[in-house]
Amino acid sequence: MRFAVIGCGVIGKHHARTIAGLAEAELAAVVDVIPERADELGAKHGVPALYSVEEALQRSDIDAVAVCTPSGNHAGPAVDALRAGKHVVIEKPLDVTPDAVAAVAKEAAVAGRVVTVISQHRFDAAAQIAHAAVQDGKFGVLTSGSADIAWWRSQGYYDSGDWRGTWALDGGGVLMNQGIHSIDILVWLLGQPTEVFAWTGTLAHERIEVEDTAVATIRFSSGALGVIRGTTAAYPGLTARIQVHGDHGSAVIDDDQLAYFHASDGSTDAPAYGGGAGDNQAAQVLPTQAGGTAGGDPSALSDAHTTQYRDFLSAIADGRQPLVTIEENTRTLEVIWAIYESAKLGRPVAVGT
Repeated sequence: MRFAVIGCGVIGKHHARTIAGLAEAELAAVVDVIPERADELGAKHGVPALYSVEEALQRSDIDAVAVCTPSGNHAGPAVDALRAGKHVVIEKPLDVTPDAVAAVAKEAAVAGRVVTVISQHRFDAAAQIAHAAVQDGKFGVLTSGSADIAWWRSQGYYDSGDWRGTWALDGGGVLMNQGIHSIDILVWLLGQPTEVFAWTGTLAHERIEVEDTAVATIRFSSGALGVIRGTTAAYPGLTARIQVHGDHGSAVIDDDQLAYFHASDGSTDAPAYGGGAGDNQAAQVLPTQAGGTAGGDPSALSDAHTTQYRDFLSAIADGRQPLVTIEENTRTLEVIWAIYESAKLGRPVAVGT
């Protein structure tokens, strides 16, 4: 599968490196409207540097594209690529407005090409184990969950690009940019969200339009309740932590690692250790592994993109849908949009309306 990477910024470089490292894929070209960026990345990988999406899509040696432009510019290249018969990988989020997202979904249905949106942490072993436990009913009745993102981004980070911190191109702040991964995992675990109530604020940064701090409560169709807290104003930057709880078990994912896992045999009459931490079975299902954190460093990217690319490639080969579809990413975006609307209106808002 021969790829063109569209957008040669930080995340575009990561996609190019990921593709180049796959035996079943080939980096065929890189594209950026800033010629210097394209030239630099193209020279690094020994591939042609192109300066327009149109030029890339006209090439017969390109089968798929990876869209790595600013978030509010994802839909345009994705739609153009689908019309040109290419498969598409889109860096998160799919886009930042419902109309743009709907345009991609409509075109994908017509084109019959495979589209995936990057949500690489669904492929982490910890997330996979927690999701399998939920699906198998090992946690019993799901009662609650949380996503807690206490990160730090400096003022220099926001000043480094004129698109950062804008509604038009960033689509939001900590929730849309940094917290979307944790929110996605929470929704993947707890199911269909129905309603949110939220507060947001811009408390520690200047010259940005969007939130650097947000807190929300969320209700799911099962009746389970959740809490989302996100901030890029927690110096020096801690971890992202996701919890899911049921009446037979719980899981905690901290910094992409399975920090806690307990699934009972169905007997919950006598809480282990007097109702304290309980019997942590995490080591039995997944040995703890050390890893870096993006809490204080926006360039700290994991290798999980590789696993998602392999899922994308096998989906094409097998004629199936990838794990992360347009519909799945849209559900996560609907939660974030509802949070923004709730904070604006000061009342609960239904998700997906």
